[in-house]
Amino acid sequence: MNNRIALATCAELPGWECDDEALNAALKASGWMVAMPVWNDESVDWSQFDVCLIRTTWDYQSRLEEFLVWAERVSAHCSLFNPSAIVRWNSHKAYLRDFEQLGVAIAPTEFIPLGEKSDVGEIMLRRGWERGFLKPAIGASASDTLRFDSDSAGLQAAQMHLDQLVNSQTMLLQPYLSSVETEGELSLIFVDGEPSHGVRKVPVNGDYRVQDDFGAQDMPYKFRPEEMELARHILAQVSAASGVNLGAEPLLYARVDFLRDGQGRLLLNELEAIEPSLFFRHGPEAGSQLAAALAKRVAH
Repeated sequence: MNNRIALATCAELPGWECDDEALNAALKASGWMVAMPVWNDESVDWSQFDVCLIRTTWDYQSRLEEFLVWAERVSAHCSLFNPSAIVRWNSHKAYLRDFEQLGVAIAPTEFIPLGEKSDVGEIMLRRGWERGFLKPAIGASASDTLRFDSDSAGLQAAQMHLDQLVNSQTMLLQPYLSSVETEGELSLIFVDGEPSHGVRKVPVNGDYRVQDDFGAQDMPYKFRPEEMELARHILAQVSAASGVNLGAEPLLYARVDFLRDGQGRLLLNELEAIEPSLFFRHGPEAGSQLAAALAKRVAH
């Protein structure tokens, strides 16, 4: 085949990152010429590649506008996955509101716009929430998040946290879903619009952060048929939610993350369509599936 693919990465990739090795091996076995250029390395000639797959660009949140400009520029030289318009839309958690307006169940959320002064205590009282959770609209790996109680100390800490951050970014205030401490976060990975494998991510005892950076464990998870259908429905709504015409082709890859509420319902926590970990270690066939899907799209 001799097609060249760039698996875009970052300059300071952690040494422990090895999950994508299965993908790299599958691509090479399929005849791809694989490179791993750093996304913001100005010496890279992106026109030498047929395809650019965004993989481990894990520093993009701190340089978001630069990253979005980069994605559009790369799209002019080769096929970018996922498309730059999806990358822009998915980079800001306001996309959750887009899904909610289409009837998708998300955690109840107060979106606090950039620079707006809001009273955390008033919102918690009005909503009837006993525990709360603050997170930024642009962020990753649980950065700038806070779990708190609705007592005096908790509300004071939450107000300080919000006041410190809201002048630089939109913030989300939600009820704290304690199921994250026990069941964890449940993720379904999709390749070319089809579910590949499920993952359960469980934090260390007493924590809520499900990233392995904080010692969390991950394991395979078998979604029930109705849960899988819910994830399929969410993915099918991406064009309507984003306003991006994807045509007949679904997203090449995506990860749908869920948390369970107190009534046992799955709520959309995140739709990851930029550079999510796809947990190839729990989906032995996923690397080959993604390589085959790429070959099909290039052939078209």
